[in-house]
Amino acid sequence: MYEILLNIIAPVVVTAGIGFFWAKTGRAFHTETITTLVTNVGSPMLIFTTLVKLDMELGAFLEFAMYALLSAVSFCLVGLGILRMCRLDVRNYLPGLMFPNTGNMGLPLCLFAFGEAGLALAIAVFTIFSTLQFTFGVWLSSGESSARQLLRTPLLYAVSIGLAVKALSLPIPVWIINTTDLIGSLTIPLMLFALGVSLASLSISHIRLATGLSLLRLGMGFTVGYGLAAVFGLTGIERGVLILECSMPVAVFNYLFSLRYERAHSHVAGMVVISTLVSFITLPALLLFLL
Repeated sequence: MYEILLNIIAPVVVTAGIGFFWAKTGRAFHTETITTLVTNVGSPMLIFTTLVKLDMELGAFLEFAMYALLSAVSFCLVGLGILRMCRLDVRNYLPGLMFPNTGNMGLPLCLFAFGEAGLALAIAVFTIFSTLQFTFGVWLSSGESSARQLLRTPLLYAVSIGLAVKALSLPIPVWIINTTDLIGSLTIPLMLFALGVSLASLSISHIRLATGLSLLRLGMGFTVGYGLAAVFGLTGIERGVLILECSMPVAVFNYLFSLRYERAHSHVAGMVVISTLVSFITLPALLLFLL
């Protein structure tokens, strides 16, 4: 079992660690370029390829996406209630509680823990949370909503085309599959590398508040994931992926948005760093519980 845990955790920690030390040694890394490349090119290609090659019923994939949506709604309601009770600014802190790192950490962990089937389900979760983060999350941080922002999200088009191809059983030329597969394969390593670089550049401020909110994010994530899995009777890979993705730490994009829209970015940076460090520490126990 410990060898299995090492096989799952080591690739994630080592790749993110390389990015961390790369940044700490002062080497150049253009985070905005890499993030834009992963968001606009790599992730859509990965999602399209996974959907087209999906070895499961389309209905099962969409059903799992519904579970992800329910978890996001649960995070929003629980986070909103706690922040109101603690008299903390909702626009500053709700995104960090609502949007876990289902991409940089969630995708590779689900892949190594549950194989290609786990990756396919994790992509359903990643798609839902990414869409919400670039729409509802942007509105939370900026106070403005824009249909144009939604229409400029390549991820939505990749999902739509991939689902249409799968539903209609349309034949796709091999060269297209090979091309999207090649480009999509860049996504997970770049995500982890960028995660390490981002963690190296963040500083912890107001550690008490950041620690409290970080523990809330992780505890709430596990509780909601476990609760939904129990309510809907999920077992095996479905149960493992849902709980694992829900239990991820605060997503780095929350910090980027808080910085852009001047929303307590130093506190959010602390949430990203602390929740990620705690997550790495508790990850072996979580995987032992799920496997």
